[in-house]
Amino acid sequence: MKVAELQKKTHAVSVVVPVYNEAGSVASVIQRIRRTMNPLGCACEIIAVDDGSTDGTAGRATEAGAKVIRHPYNMGNGAAVKTGIRSAAGDVIVLLDGDGQHPPEDIPRLLEKLDTHHMAVGARAWNSRTGAHRNLANRIYNLFAGYVCGRRIDDLTSGFRAIDADVAREFVSLLPNTFSYPTTITLAVVRSGYSLAYVPVTAARRSGNGRSKISMLRDGPRFFLILFKIATLFSPMKIFLPCSMITFSIGFLYGLFKVLALDGRYGPTSAMFMTVSALMFLIGLVSEQVTQLMFFRRQIADQHQARIRSNTLDHAPVRPGVRGK
Repeated sequence: MKVAELQKKTHAVSVVVPVYNEAGSVASVIQRIRRTMNPLGCACEIIAVDDGSTDGTAGRATEAGAKVIRHPYNMGNGAAVKTGIRSAAGDVIVLLDGDGQHPPEDIPRLLEKLDTHHMAVGARAWNSRTGAHRNLANRIYNLFAGYVCGRRIDDLTSGFRAIDADVAREFVSLLPNTFSYPTTITLAVVRSGYSLAYVPVTAARRSGNGRSKISMLRDGPRFFLILFKIATLFSPMKIFLPCSMITFSIGFLYGLFKVLALDGRYGPTSAMFMTVSALMFLIGLVSEQVTQLMFFRRQIADQHQARIRSNTLDHAPVRPGVRGK
């Protein structure tokens, strides 16, 4: 959606900032958002979702001019994002962290991409100051997600993005309460046929008292498990088919080795591997059909809603002196 179009709307942009113990940086981030959005001339609301902070974050955000929604306790970064999406009144929702890592000055670049895409993501450059180990892990995640989606993924875990509000609300119930919501919404958008664009940005180190709440040692395996679960939801055959082929190959080669080099018998172990391989393939096939049915039902629902909107416009009364379009 072009900025010129957003300027005509009463509720144009909602900027959602999830925060947890970010008293040292949240005010600066909100002020930078206001300085960036004011020259655009479009209606903008800034929603800071305080996820149970204990350091006065909510008060600093309120003083900076944000609308603050407070969680009674720490529910997770994803839960804060979901609260913000459900509370947003804008036609476009911008998500960014409150620790100063994401540059608010790049918000207009994301909004311009929404002219031709449903979601735009700020892809952090390789030289961004986010730590070498994290950059390496992100590259591995991007490669795996690209395989699942069937397209290039430049930054799977970036929390800096702008998205059409209707698309965001469509998938809000799928988002986890943890830090991995960017992964879920990225795969959901791509696999549902919506368009995705990337905008290169340079991420800064967290300012103030902001520190990463994510431990690579503790959360890395959990993140891969979540990624695996999302992959089996949206592209099950991309997971089950390779596993089935590997299991079949192990059983076949082991059986061949037994026949040619050992006792000349195929043996039950090889048969077991090949049976498990067949079961994996069948589970993947059924899961793929369920996924296709899910997409088909969503498509039917979208078409139904489009017909309702069309009928409403066709039968709307035309005021004197105003021509219907």
